[in-house]
Amino acid sequence: MAFNYYPKNWHANGMGWHNTAAMQTGWKIPPPSVPRAPDAYSTGSSSSGVSSMCPYPTGPAPGIPGMPGMPTPNSAYGFVMPPPLPQIPGGAPLYPSLGEMGFGGGSGSLSSFGSIVSDPNPPVVPPTISGYGLEEIPCNAVKVPEDQSSFFTLGERGSGLRSRGDVQDFHTLRQQCLASGTLFEDPEFPAADSSLQFSRRPDRYVQWLRPMEIADDAQFFVEGYSRFDVQQGELGDCWLLAAAANLTQDPKLFFRVVPEDQSFSEDYAGIFHFRFWQYGRWIDVVIDDRLPTYRGELLYMHSTEKNEFWSALLEKAYAKLHGSYEALKGGTTCEAMEDFTGGVTEMYDLKEAPSNLYNILLKGMERNSMMGCSLEPDPNVLEAETSEGLIRGHAYSITKVQMVDIVTPNTSGKIPLLRLRNPWGNDAEWNGPWSDQSPEWRYIPDHVKEQIGLNFDVDGEFWMSFKDFLTHYDRVELCNLSPDSLSDDQVSRGKKKWEMSVFEGEWTPGVTAGGCRNYLESFWHNPQYVISLEDPDEDDDEGKCTVIIALMQKNRRSRRNMGMDCLTIGFAVYHLSERDLMNKPQKMNFFKYNASVARSPAFINLREVSCRFKLPPGHYLIVPSTFDPNEEGEFLIRVFSEGRSHMEENDEEVGFGNVDDRVTPSLPQPSYPDPQKSAMEKLFLDIAGDDMEVDWMELKRILDHSMKDVMTDYGGFSKDVCRSMVAMLDVDQSGKLGFEEFRTLLNDIAKWKAVFKLYDRDGSGRLGAFELREALNSAGYHLNNRVLNALAHRYGSRDGMIAFDDFIMCAVKIKTMIDIFKERDVDGTNMATFSMEEWVEKTVYS
Repeated sequence: MAFNYYPKNWHANGMGWHNTAAMQTGWKIPPPSVPRAPDAYSTGSSSSGVSSMCPYPTGPAPGIPGMPGMPTPNSAYGFVMPPPLPQIPGGAPLYPSLGEMGFGGGSGSLSSFGSIVSDPNPPVVPPTISGYGLEEIPCNAVKVPEDQSSFFTLGERGSGLRSRGDVQDFHTLRQQCLASGTLFEDPEFPAADSSLQFSRRPDRYVQWLRPMEIADDAQFFVEGYSRFDVQQGELGDCWLLAAAANLTQDPKLFFRVVPEDQSFSEDYAGIFHFRFWQYGRWIDVVIDDRLPTYRGELLYMHSTEKNEFWSALLEKAYAKLHGSYEALKGGTTCEAMEDFTGGVTEMYDLKEAPSNLYNILLKGMERNSMMGCSLEPDPNVLEAETSEGLIRGHAYSITKVQMVDIVTPNTSGKIPLLRLRNPWGNDAEWNGPWSDQSPEWRYIPDHVKEQIGLNFDVDGEFWMSFKDFLTHYDRVELCNLSPDSLSDDQVSRGKKKWEMSVFEGEWTPGVTAGGCRNYLESFWHNPQYVISLEDPDEDDDEGKCTVIIALMQKNRRSRRNMGMDCLTIGFAVYHLSERDLMNKPQKMNFFKYNASVARSPAFINLREVSCRFKLPPGHYLIVPSTFDPNEEGEFLIRVFSEGRSHMEENDEEVGFGNVDDRVTPSLPQPSYPDPQKSAMEKLFLDIAGDDMEVDWMELKRILDHSMKDVMTDYGGFSKDVCRSMVAMLDVDQSGKLGFEEFRTLLNDIAKWKAVFKLYDRDGSGRLGAFELREALNSAGYHLNNRVLNALAHRYGSRDGMIAFDDFIMCAVKIKTMIDIFKERDVDGTNMATFSMEEWVEKTVYS
């Protein structure tokens, strides 16, 4: 069973939205000669843009004069549509219509997968964002109902991911079993009903048998492996089988997932292992070979050969990864293809297919991409068969895409064909034109038939024309493989590689979780990445570059039992000039005056959002985000391009900087003694005693007494911050500060206090975490996202606020650690060497 609850192309996957107007660089401020278009957000119907597909009323934002038309709920359909697209002077839309992008017209049904939710109270933005007097189109969110999303259906019981220390090691376990003369029994995925189903008990007695007990002469492979070894059982996981069938067509891919170092003869101990890609790394899943059977027959995936078991064991390992066999009931080929290859997937709704889809599929075949397709299910009949022999709600593999030579009595040329396979592997095949034994094959020369491997076996595999494919299928899924998936031999035979860049990141509330562009003031706090596209596609007449951007959220499935559902995610792409490249990261003003040139057309609560774009060579900023600010999560962002590209994080380098000019005037000058500082020095002399030193407790007495004006906590400075302040200046590690060290500390505290007051605009004694980066910058410290996230996790409160003493602690820690590093980096190479003992000593004391 294949899920059909994916968004239409223009929502999340497949082709993204392009903003051709924003690509025209040169203006940063609207010139006087180009007035603002009075209908930049038309409140009526429009002949271009989304409004042609979504003829629902919009109206001006209530109470906000001059604001664009805002989305209006439509009670008949139960969802909210975005306003019509803005236009530049002269009538060109800010974002081209979907028809221009090759999607065609038609509204498409939204009710099957969820609703579009516009921000009910979007922040007020200035009337001009781009240099064309145009505002950025508000972001929308698509919510997939939890009971209808493949993400939520898979892995209800959590995944097989474990901490690295707890991973079962296949070779160690097998050696232990061989030494003890026992067969492996997996305690993590036992031969029990709980491994079969989680929602209810099985409806019959299921017996777990080892292959030796099921068939004579049990073998891992019988005469090798092929797509015909993948036969569906009673479990509705045809989507997994479609991906497995594709996997068999590439030996390198296949043996990365199905290791060759296992069999039923040599070193057999009842233990097997398989590898799956999970969020940027390959993990090894160990299983025993006890398989669920009924009356001696395998219940689920099996091979045509009764004594071949690699496919049944692969399915068991994947079930363990997701918690149970039932967790595999219903899904999409995309997710399995990614887990088998580490590639990036795209999905296209064929009723709104881009005009160049066949070319996309051909290029995919050139790059060894895995492909699948499906039909919308019949709501009344499970896996209903159409009159043409196709199965609804069923996943098929696409095993070949080829322009085939055809010769008819009147003409000759090439016809676009596809070869598909039904994972049932039986006579349930397409019976229309180009099906097995159809008369159309008379017009194909014999040598071409041999070249494409044509056969008419009753094996579930068949050919059809691309035109019929578009007519009868509803969705196609494409998995673009990473460069390391192709062997040297495949490259030498003409297969092409993608250029790929991968980065991991996280959204931390109050620090790097800025939400979508609707929230202008916090949006720039999101992680930022710069991709430089160097070479246009070889066959692109317009000199543009194909780029696929995929944003995947990590580890949500395995934590669902903790109440962590899928976040609503998306991304925006901005063009950068050479001058813009100097800013790391881009600040709020950049996004205020520049519209995105491309983006995922909506934010959606799926594991991954991916879009394909055509962009001119140049530099682009990618900003991944959640829809709402302050949502916590980890992500993986991957960018595939046909030509050369370079990607890097657009973030600051950690180090010292200049103190903010707004802070310096407020600091006491030598010619004007600070009364508070003088009082603190006098208090030091009174408390220090004869040895003229203070420990952390005495320092706390001094600071608590002198800093009451900024301390909101009655308890004063914490023990930790006082100890850290002592350690910052305690060169001899005596645990005490002398008078000169104390005076140095007072200068630092005066600076940090001035910075804090500068950003504590409401006088609450607390800073918003989003202000932490700017506050520390003003104090003279440049920090990147990773350090800021660590500080927020360590010192931020639950509500994302930073108290005064915690801010002081942040500043103390940063200054101390940079000083320790700079002391060893004598050559200024940004590299330092410490022994284990030295590093432990310095970090423990600091």
